[in-house]
Amino acid sequence: MDSAEVYSWLNVVTDPEVPVLTILDLGIVRDIIISDRNGATAIKVIITPTYSGCPAMDVIAINIRMALASHGIRYVEIENQISPAWTTDWMTEEGKQKLKAYGIAPPNRKAYQALGLFEEDEITCPRCGSDNTQMVSNFGPTSCKALYKCLSCFEPFEHFKCH
Repeated sequence: MDSAEVYSWLNVVTDPEVPVLTILDLGIVRDIIISDRNGATAIKVIITPTYSGCPAMDVIAINIRMALASHGIRYVEIENQISPAWTTDWMTEEGKQKLKAYGIAPPNRKAYQALGLFEEDEITCPRCGSDNTQMVSNFGPTSCKALYKCLSCFEPFEHFKCH
């Protein structure tokens, strides 16, 4: 067994708040360490929460344990690594496309690296593709999303914020 095989097993673990995304799509799996414990395989999975105190992390940890147990792994350790802090830059492009297909505008950032600042590009409606959108609330149903409305098709939608 190698870490690539373990990653493939973890590809079924989804985010309970955005179930269309796997934890690999989100980029929260930082490392996998495989070792031997008394003749049995032990796996340590290091994950980074999308937000400090994210309530979904406990469910994600349970689901990681269940995914690995389904492959006969008895010894599982989950370590939360908070530094460096997670950023939407760690999301896969496939994950961003899954968000869009699900009806959530994916994060879209352009970086001003010389200044060390980040600015969100125009938010595109995931339904009709228009850039004619307006923020309704910076706070959505979860900390990582904002609420928008499209001024072209008039549909409301969520936007996965950059951070």
